[in-house]
Amino acid sequence: MTTWPRPVPVIGDRTSATERAADPTGWALPGPDRAGLYRTISARRDIRRFRPDPVPEEVLTRVLTAAHQAPSVGHSQPWRFVVVRDAALRDRAAVLTDRERLRQAAQLDPDAGRRLLDLQLEGVRDAPLGVVVCCDRRTPAAGVLGRATFPDADLWSCAAAVQNLWLAARAEGLGLGWVTLFRPEDLAGLLGLPDGVVTLGWLCLGWPDERPPDPGLERAGWSRRQPLTDVVLTDRWPAEDGEEPASPPSRLRAPDQPAVVAARDAGDRLLTPPGSLGVLDRAVDRAVALGHADLTGGVLVLAAADHPLAAHRVSAYPGGTTRDVVRAAVAGTAVGVTAAREAGLSRVVVVDAGVTGPAVPGAVAVRPAGPRGDLVTAVAMTPADAERLVAAGRELGQQHGRGGLVALGEVGVANTTVAAALACALLHVEPREVVGLGSGADSTMLDRKLSAVGAALARAGTDLSPMAALSELGGPELAVLAGVTLGAAGAGAVVVVDGFATSVAALVAVLLEPAAQSALVAGQRSRERGHELVLQALGCEPLLDLRLRAGEGVGAALASGLLRQGLAVRRTAARVDR
Repeated sequence: MTTWPRPVPVIGDRTSATERAADPTGWALPGPDRAGLYRTISARRDIRRFRPDPVPEEVLTRVLTAAHQAPSVGHSQPWRFVVVRDAALRDRAAVLTDRERLRQAAQLDPDAGRRLLDLQLEGVRDAPLGVVVCCDRRTPAAGVLGRATFPDADLWSCAAAVQNLWLAARAEGLGLGWVTLFRPEDLAGLLGLPDGVVTLGWLCLGWPDERPPDPGLERAGWSRRQPLTDVVLTDRWPAEDGEEPASPPSRLRAPDQPAVVAARDAGDRLLTPPGSLGVLDRAVDRAVALGHADLTGGVLVLAAADHPLAAHRVSAYPGGTTRDVVRAAVAGTAVGVTAAREAGLSRVVVVDAGVTGPAVPGAVAVRPAGPRGDLVTAVAMTPADAERLVAAGRELGQQHGRGGLVALGEVGVANTTVAAALACALLHVEPREVVGLGSGADSTMLDRKLSAVGAALARAGTDLSPMAALSELGGPELAVLAGVTLGAAGAGAVVVVDGFATSVAALVAVLLEPAAQSALVAGQRSRERGHELVLQALGCEPLLDLRLRAGEGVGAALASGLLRQGLAVRRTAARVDR
């Protein structure tokens, strides 16, 4: 039989069936390329620590191109890559991850929760670039080949893009960390995503500041990679009475980025395992990153006010107690002032933000000018007063923050109930999740507090901006302390927060300006019921847990002393040679 030359197409596959039959492995990559691919896969790591050096645009383009070459069901290419360079946006994202880390730790048994908090789980602040992989799901599944039967195949395609990006980054020598410590709706809101576009988390991308030989969670003893034989099945899932594979294990952390990395570098050069001081090490890193490695003093800002809400009998102490404590503070003998002095804080600024009667001599008078309400029937203070008090506090924070450390304290009969009402509005939670006994209260008084907070929320609502919530439900001392937090953070100071009320004030500040969170150190976890929720919202893990009820900045003062000791250890401990 006569045969003819095979027409070879000028485009597409030029091979013939005869050629493919003769060499079934002929499509394989050359040996060195295969070895490199498997080596890259094996060496891929989830990186959490990054150098501040920029990633060249051509390198970024190469790894994004690799991601864009991922397989997608029906060639739908549903991925979108949001490259985040803006430091302010990164600050806001870091607040979200810190909050979620504490929330997840709280869901675990105590031992697992502590182990989780020991892990560095993200590098949002450290990495010079963030890449958020989004999946555009607005096309109906029935309109994409392959999604009518598997509607989530678009998400799988985007996951494949993440893996391509990750492997290309590893081949380039870049580090990548995949952070899912976000509530999806929070991350979508941060990026302004339209309905129907979802995220697959945040990818931290940059030159790595670690060279891990093994996966991080394996090194930390969190889990081990299962043997291949445990995850490969033949033909079908085993029968009910057979041995089934184990279910996947489920267990449930701004200065500029170079400063954050440099602070951590300094800790790594000590003759001790990195992170050996636990939570204190992280607070020390924060202070060093803010430029306060040699911190020697500090100031306690103690803001005080009385509250019309006290008329609802929500406090065990008479209204005159506030004035007595403030006078003692001015005299230098109140418990918060003495604690500050013994902790090495060199100054105390007492602010009369609304103490009943004439201004307290010796205190800085920053008082509301307009009428004040009891929260239940009328607004706590006028919007103009709230704005003015925050501005005055910001000025105080800027002035006293130049010393490097500002500790926050408060005095005010009934202000734990005020703080609870404000926390409910800011966090959108029910009163029973937040309202506690306060100092000296009993169960009957707790019922009155719950009733007062519930009535205040019913009057004011909870769909409020931070400033509106402060005006409707806050106290003047909390407004001043929110401003102090903003001003001190703007001055580059470490802001050490005390108990429940000061933490709520700091939360107002962070909601107004998220970057303020990078200056915060939680001094303590108090006995107030809602304090843990507020700390989670701040993304701050406290240095102390002493079940304090003192108020007046006592916990912040004690924690400030501990922080200064940690800085001294960092300065004077033995170093390694490299």
